[in-house]
Amino acid sequence: MKTDILAFGAHPDDVELGCGGTIAKLISEGKTCVIVDLTKGELGTRGTDQTRKEEATEAAKILGVAARENLGLKDGFLVNSEEYQMEVVKMVRKYRPEIVLANAIDDRHPDHAKAAKLVSDACFLAGLRKIETVLNGEVQEVWRPKQIFHYIQWKHIQPEFVIDISEHLEKKLEACMAFKTQFYDPTSKEPETPITSKDFYESLTYRAQDLGRLSGVAYAEGFTSEKLIAMKNFDGIVW
Repeated sequence: MKTDILAFGAHPDDVELGCGGTIAKLISEGKTCVIVDLTKGELGTRGTDQTRKEEATEAAKILGVAARENLGLKDGFLVNSEEYQMEVVKMVRKYRPEIVLANAIDDRHPDHAKAAKLVSDACFLAGLRKIETVLNGEVQEVWRPKQIFHYIQWKHIQPEFVIDISEHLEKKLEACMAFKTQFYDPTSKEPETPITSKDFYESLTYRAQDLGRLSGVAYAEGFTSEKLIAMKNFDGIVW
């Protein structure tokens, strides 16, 4: 299956929070996108791995992604090991993306930065012909994405570019709130966490609004890039 965008998240909901608006925008423009969650989020204070699975399925439907997979790696204990790298390599070679979106390079949750490095290294390894992987009984062809971009999560990281999501903010919020056990719910009897507050939910809008203010649009999502971005012309720039 050839896809345009392959978005990785250390936990179910990372992708929605970090780049859900961008994914919604790209899909509306005819691009194909697949989400791969590295863990089941089984260590989350609220909910269970089963509820996270159901919520992730619903969020994927809202965004309209072509597929969503979960590698079942160990939540809270992600490591940049050969074993974990090969699992990611298989996904890169399976979906053959032009662009990979990955976790923030630095963040409050240690799994996020670890996932960023794990995915980055695996994308490089996926292009090496002497590394052989087999999926569903078939030897995979090598593949290396053209670009790896890291979305921004809890910490304020200076983006190297932003994507205008002005027409897609509502869909991003809807996809995020599909994770009912994880975010603001005044009727919930489960313990409070940093992401269950009303303020955190509202921050999804005002952070996007602030990036939009700085870039001349209504709402935006920010990204960092692993390499210098070359532009053929100035088409598409918001002046």
